[in-house]
Amino acid sequence: MSPSSSPLNLLPLTALTRAADCLKVMAHPARLRIVEVLMQGEFMVNEIAELCAIAPHQACEHLRLMKGCGFLDSERRGREVYYTINSPQLPDLIACVRRNCGAAKPEKRKNK
Repeated sequence: MSPSSSPLNLLPLTALTRAADCLKVMAHPARLRIVEVLMQGEFMVNEIAELCAIAPHQACEHLRLMKGCGFLDSERRGREVYYTINSPQLPDLIACVRRNCGAAKPEKRKNK
């Protein structure tokens, strides 16, 4: 079947542009690790920084970017701010990373 005989099922360019922008934001190891952490529950900035082995000011910047894209929510309780995942797609993204980019599978031993 040629492309001209049947319309292709393609996303609108605006949707692809939005997707590319979101993927750019998530294209950082620390941000992917933050999502892994937040998949376990809500955490404060200092906890996130410690669990991700980054400085608190770096964690704040990563969290700010992800929150700005609507990926995360935050809630202030007294002097502390707790972060949670807002986007149901983020766990799917981590699952995709684990499936496709996880630790290399051990090679099968060949019989000699």
